[in-house]
Amino acid sequence: MSILITKESPRMAHHASNQSIEKQPLRKKASTVVSNAASSVNQGREYPTTEELNTLRRISGTVPWVAYAIAFVELCERFSYYGTTVVFTNFIQQPLPPGSSTGAGYSGQSGALGQGQRASTGLNTFNTFWCYLTPILGAWIADEFLGRLKTIYLSIAFAMTGHVILIVSALPPVIKSPESALVCFSVGLIIFGIGVGGFKSNIAPLIAEQHRDTRPYITVDPQTGERLIVDPAQTIMRIFLYFYFMINVGALVGSIAMVYAEKYVGFWLSFLLPTTMFAFCPVVLFVCRHRYNLTPPTGSVVGKAFRLWTFAMKPHWSWDPIKLVRNCRAPGFWENVKPSKIHNKPGWMTFDDKWVDEVRRAVKACGVFLWYPIYWLAYGQMTSNLTSQAATMELHGVPNDIINNLDPLALILFIPIMDQFIYPAIRKLGFNFTPIKKIYVGYMVASMSMIAATVTQHYIYILSPCHNRASTCDSPAPINVWVQTVPYVLIACSEIFTSITGYEYAYTKAPKNMKSIVQSLYLFTNAISAAIQQALTALSADPLLKWNYGFVAVLAFFGGNFFFYTHYALDKEEDALNQLEASSYLGRQPRGKRMDVEK
Repeated sequence: MSILITKESPRMAHHASNQSIEKQPLRKKASTVVSNAASSVNQGREYPTTEELNTLRRISGTVPWVAYAIAFVELCERFSYYGTTVVFTNFIQQPLPPGSSTGAGYSGQSGALGQGQRASTGLNTFNTFWCYLTPILGAWIADEFLGRLKTIYLSIAFAMTGHVILIVSALPPVIKSPESALVCFSVGLIIFGIGVGGFKSNIAPLIAEQHRDTRPYITVDPQTGERLIVDPAQTIMRIFLYFYFMINVGALVGSIAMVYAEKYVGFWLSFLLPTTMFAFCPVVLFVCRHRYNLTPPTGSVVGKAFRLWTFAMKPHWSWDPIKLVRNCRAPGFWENVKPSKIHNKPGWMTFDDKWVDEVRRAVKACGVFLWYPIYWLAYGQMTSNLTSQAATMELHGVPNDIINNLDPLALILFIPIMDQFIYPAIRKLGFNFTPIKKIYVGYMVASMSMIAATVTQHYIYILSPCHNRASTCDSPAPINVWVQTVPYVLIACSEIFTSITGYEYAYTKAPKNMKSIVQSLYLFTNAISAAIQQALTALSADPLLKWNYGFVAVLAFFGGNFFFYTHYALDKEEDALNQLEASSYLGRQPRGKRMDVEK
């Protein structure tokens, strides 16, 4: 049971801190392992009552400086990823320009392999699917064998090898033979994706676990005297806001630079420069290696969590799907499988009641993620179809694949505004803008983005000299390409509400020994979406493109509404889920030498 301290003296608070189940890491250098039951409080720290949790304004705590170093590593990796992938559409779809040996288009259209829009969309979709499937492997390796940091090092090695092969596929002697270059490119894409996936599933939990507080506590504004709650959930939200900010700084700079490298030098340079930037990742990680708060590998507990779920499911199973869902939501579904309630426990049930609560919370989070593929369908349009759409309009000297940088640019502008002004204003109004509500808003904004893309495509078909064959027309439709600002800015706004919140939700709702795997399951929803998009590839060509955008718009709208309807009750549990006491169960003892943790 948690101990609530309200308006007590420092001595009373200290006495209660000795009784607390949670233990906070020492503020001096210590050899610690993030493992056992949670953290003790600092002397004099005051905790809110239930009434204060519902009435006091919440603020975020201090973000450790080492988290920003990890964010810079993410910036370098995203520079390399987006800088490389931003030219994939032109590299695959467009033919080699006359007189060019590198694919540089100069004042015309850059290209290399000339495989057409369907092949381009298909390979781009496969890349997305692969890069979001492999995080599951990376998460398992981190939890079972290596830990997050060493798994990131291994992933960097794979990604670097993939980068080098992609460079080879774009060299002038190779690019002369489109078939050979395509084979080389495809091999590089597979190896590259293994590295990207292993990196992605571990870098987000690594940055978040640098913040150690797990319980909200009271502070007083020294200027106004207002009593405030320092909420760890708000701190994690801020960490992921600026984590995503750094992602998009890297994406913006990498994408713009590589588009011009492709246009005026060639594709080999647009693959080489991101590789050079990527080389900074292991350097920065190695320099700061003694400063990280690390969770050592203690064995994957996914199998045991699955056994627990199937054990709970046995008395509730039904072939009627409606009845099955109702049974799974019954109050006793998880309560009845807690070890304290089982008289003859199975041999595999070596965990405590608190871990059952944590698994329930993680399963609920995975239920939220099941709806994400619908959102990613809308988001994914900008990496393939919207890039091709831009090529059918008047570019006025701007490369068609530079327009999608409006998305990261909008995010770079809007994230600080949301953090410093919009979110604090919402909290001052007393509105609890929970993750479920934010995800819902993101769906609605994504739907608006696809409506804008549908309208644009409709007018392209009307105004193009070739009408509904605009993609193969020699003359562009008389529409300024910057009209795409509307869908790109809207999709950027939706990311703040939905994509960033997904990172936050995956971390805060996972048990300590399942954070990488839950994060990988969140990322895997991108792969599911890519598989669905692969099935819709037939719509990714004239004259069906406006139906493609319209279908995704309708899907996002109805999907978002059904999502909120089915998770309305879960939304009311937000504070209770965030304040669950941590379990002492890990799976097994940590392997290897314990990590030194410095302030």
